[in-house]
Amino acid sequence: MSPYRYHAGQTPLLISVPHAGTFVPARILDGMTKQARMLPDTDWYVDHLYDFARDLGASLVVATHSRYVIDVNRPPDDRPLYPGADNTGLCPTTLFDRTPIYVAGQEPDETEIARRLNAVWQPYHDRLAESLRHAVERYGIALLYEAHTIRSRVPRFFQGRLPDLNLGTADGESAAHELEARMFAVCHSARSYTSVLNGRFKGGYITRHYGRPVDNVHVVQLELSQQTYMEEEPPFRFDETRANRIRTVLRELVGVMLDWGGHR
Repeated sequence: MSPYRYHAGQTPLLISVPHAGTFVPARILDGMTKQARMLPDTDWYVDHLYDFARDLGASLVVATHSRYVIDVNRPPDDRPLYPGADNTGLCPTTLFDRTPIYVAGQEPDETEIARRLNAVWQPYHDRLAESLRHAVERYGIALLYEAHTIRSRVPRFFQGRLPDLNLGTADGESAAHELEARMFAVCHSARSYTSVLNGRFKGGYITRHYGRPVDNVHVVQLELSQQTYMEEEPPFRFDETRANRIRTVLRELVGVMLDWGGHR
């Protein structure tokens, strides 16, 4: 299976969905625990949640493989994203609740990790880099929207309930401050939802690596609480009513990004 699905749009905006994939090769799945095979830490339905984006002219790249195979939003050398905090790695070995992903003795070794890097991680990043390069060449600017979701309560990473809308710009380093301000204004004005700017989730590897405002590449990450659009426990049902409500906010965020870039 290809490491990603890609749709080419007609604007400088690319929406990246690195954690919605659910494919796990059989040889890896055979070594995983029963609980891990349910893929509980998936960013469920994110590509469906942003199904309006094509109509706005955005390009989309969606990872097909589970983050348990390899996390394309982690550095290739597996450096911690948040030093001093609990982090999940490039090829994680525990679920978010710290239980094992693999049956004892089946964890990936260095050779296996290198294989996954070459087969899954690198092609995803090649696609990202090429899309951003093409946008700058054609439009003079590239806009990257990192679409993520997570359960509203994950004690391993944060205390209590996570805000609904978590906007991240690597503490203002990955995008122009005006763009950051306009997008957070949308979050703040969405009175039915709570929001924070550069809180617990400031942006992962993709946001930090590709965000280069000085080179006209602007990257913003949204970590959305899953309680805004789905049932957070198995079988992880999509809730169309809740999803349609939050889509109005997401559509406005994407629209603001396009407006700011001069392409809507």
